[in-house]
Amino acid sequence: MCPNQQQAASTIEPALLSKVMKGDQQALASLYDSSSMLLYSLAFRIVGSREEAAEVLQQIYLDIWKKVVRYDVGRGTPIAWLIALTRTRALDRARVRGLRTKRHLDHLQNGSLPHQPLDHPPASLDAPADQELRNLIVTALAALSPAQREAIELAYYAGLSLTEIAVKVGCPSAAVRTRLKLAMTKLREALQQHKEPGSRS
Repeated sequence: MCPNQQQAASTIEPALLSKVMKGDQQALASLYDSSSMLLYSLAFRIVGSREEAAEVLQQIYLDIWKKVVRYDVGRGTPIAWLIALTRTRALDRARVRGLRTKRHLDHLQNGSLPHQPLDHPPASLDAPADQELRNLIVTALAALSPAQREAIELAYYAGLSLTEIAVKVGCPSAAVRTRLKLAMTKLREALQQHKEPGSRS
């Protein structure tokens, strides 16, 4: 496996996306190898179906390749942009397909979505670096306080707004905003520690 395939998603450089936008097929393959496991995990957690998650990913990479969506450096790191794009597309698909059923949201009663295993992810989603990053994120989420983890799961996996979260957990919006901010800071710090030595340009 080449170095680009082993590169962790958190170290994707803006230059790689620029090459993809210019029609570089090898760059697209490297982008896929570096980010697909993380994005698939997020999509799967939202839509609850391996097939639907794989379709979300396929559409995202196709849209990037066809320049339907473009990366803007001002909107954060490449992986942050890809995560936001995946979350939006997965939530849209869940709403359109009716996947966000009452039963699905009922799993959030105790502030936690069901932890569905990725027992059969698509091919090429088992690169060691991607598995390492996924394990890091799972560990980082587990290290959050229950209230912080609940806020993250309701916001990112269930797609609830700040106001909806506040109503669901029975606390002021300001408190929810603080929980989300603290949780995101902790997750960001965990990802910063994951960056491989010498990966920065």
